[in-house]
Amino acid sequence: MSAAAVVAPECYRMTVPVAPGTARLAREFVTASLVAVERRLLIENARICVSDAVAHVVRQGRVREVSVELTVRAGRVVVAVRDDDPGRPPWPRPEGAGRASGLALMRRLAHASGVTWVWDGLSIVGKQVWFELRE
Repeated sequence: MSAAAVVAPECYRMTVPVAPGTARLAREFVTASLVAVERRLLIENARICVSDAVAHVVRQGRVREVSVELTVRAGRVVVAVRDDDPGRPPWPRPEGAGRASGLALMRRLAHASGVTWVWDGLSIVGKQVWFELRE
């Protein structure tokens, strides 16, 4: 009987102030991270999804910073965008003029996506919008 090797995931994290250029920084961070782990096929969809998630945080304007975390596992990459405002869950914007809302677009491009509350003990301290991409 042989034991399968368990490979720890690679994680990349960036925390930046919320500002008009934050979505651009998130796109560049995700691009550089995916190039570093040789997952270039995922770059285009990752850039679109992370840009929409970060832009939502910037539009809401109730937090000072946002974190982007990219976790690489065998056959998939998970990207999470975190803010520390638990009081405002992300709701999809209405679709209009032939354009999908950010969360609807993310659902179309990603293999899976969702929202997770961030806890500190028994208190909710933030939320993460996440999406998973597969090659």
